[in-house]
Amino acid sequence: MMNNLRIDPERLWGDLMETAKIGATAKGGICRLTLTDLDRQVRDWFRAAAESLGCTVTVDDMGTMFARRAGQRNDIPPIAMGSHLDTQPTGGKFDGTLGVLAALEALRTLHRAGYETFAPIEVVNWTNEEGSRFAPAMVASGVFAGAFTRDWAVARQDRAGVTFGDALDAIGYRGTQRCGDHPLSAFFEVHIEQGPNLEAENKDIGVVTGVQAIRWYEVTFTGQDSHAGTTPMHRRHDALLGAARLVEAVNAIAVKHKTAVGTVGVLEVKPASTNVIPGETYLTIDFRDPDESVLERMERDVGTAAEAIARELGLTLALKNIVRQPAVHFDAQCIEAVRRAAASAGLSTRDIMSGAGHDAAYLARVAPTTMIFVPCKDGISHNEAEYSSKEQCANGAQVLLQAVLDYDRMLAEKMR
Repeated sequence: MMNNLRIDPERLWGDLMETAKIGATAKGGICRLTLTDLDRQVRDWFRAAAESLGCTVTVDDMGTMFARRAGQRNDIPPIAMGSHLDTQPTGGKFDGTLGVLAALEALRTLHRAGYETFAPIEVVNWTNEEGSRFAPAMVASGVFAGAFTRDWAVARQDRAGVTFGDALDAIGYRGTQRCGDHPLSAFFEVHIEQGPNLEAENKDIGVVTGVQAIRWYEVTFTGQDSHAGTTPMHRRHDALLGAARLVEAVNAIAVKHKTAVGTVGVLEVKPASTNVIPGETYLTIDFRDPDESVLERMERDVGTAAEAIARELGLTLALKNIVRQPAVHFDAQCIEAVRRAAASAGLSTRDIMSGAGHDAAYLARVAPTTMIFVPCKDGISHNEAEYSSKEQCANGAQVLLQAVLDYDRMLAEKMR
């Protein structure tokens, strides 16, 4: 019976389109920042949908939601699947959301078939995966895996000075279970690839073997704001000029390494007046590469470049590393379960290393973990134009269901 279970593509697509209305943007995307009222609305929707299947929904003290369907052996940790429901400010309909709703559809399929798994099965909605409101990204899964302390995480502030903890209380989703006190037998996450490889090679499924290393930095240049019309060029301490030079340096540093990428994604200028020379700039840097030694060299190079820029322009520099996530290699048994699931569904595959960070990267520290990628049009993500077809989404959900059932079978054989 396990191999005869089929998810419903129309039902999954309907869920994707329905939840996309919560925070919908004029350009067809979603702006649903973590721990806002829109986030509360989609959480309420998810809770109701899970409870309608007879699931028990619990919430931990970082706001992460766990919807559990009982199995034959409820004394063993559940096999979990899921992702996140928060989005970027100009996010699409699929990043994160597909992983939660594909998992929900897998549960619906089990429920409607009356299929009893050996282990309990859970769908997880992780809090603040994106990091677009509260840096760093993946903060709740990071606390869950012991990468961050809970006290440090709830003290994170957004740009308006609101703390994570206060925002969590404001939407009523601070649970009672301590984050991390929730053992898992395994974790599977479906996601759009967020890159062009699967589409370019006409492959249905990406078998994700790991996640490349990531480092984030915050940089502040402080100069002197003064009148734009009366301050001679040679007497200026222009913080924006410093930032502009560093942006170019970040690009040059990344280009030197074949597989590396470097991005300045945030740039803030103060006092932001047309006729005032900027006295302060704040920017973020995102470096990524599968090789830790490459990132070490990039870190040294950007520090040297920033110091030289500050010295030349007479600026004060503050450069701080805020995220240091090592490369991750996923569990071999979970990966093989995905391979078998794709083969049983008649879908083509390719192995892939994730270029983006995901909650699964932290979960791999505490449970056997892997991911399943589906193609997205032109490799575009973190963009309102982000798109995966109904068939592609359904393929991901089908492979997820079969991989979880395959792992459940292996777990049953091991424990009986």
